[in-house]
Amino acid sequence: MAAFPDSNATTAALDRLSIEYFPTSQAAAMRAASAWRTCRSRGGPRERLVPDFLVGAHALEQADRLLTRDRGFQRAAFEGLTILDPTRS
Repeated sequence: MAAFPDSNATTAALDRLSIEYFPTSQAAAMRAASAWRTCRSRGGPRERLVPDFLVGAHALEQADRLLTRDRGFQRAAFEGLTILDPTRS
């Protein structure tokens, strides 16, 4: 919503793009926890927060791709996740 003047404009833009909200499933939450545990056990940095893992797991389990510039982390943590980089055309 930060890019729009108000919630009505935000809702209109999301509707035009057919974007819907879905809660995270138990499967996605478990996958996020597993990826976090694996990352930490391999000495991964503490800068990665649980929400980073929840976003990737949700995209893998409940969506068909993830729009992100952070290709390295998400690809490493979630094998098979389709990544769309907005800086590439």
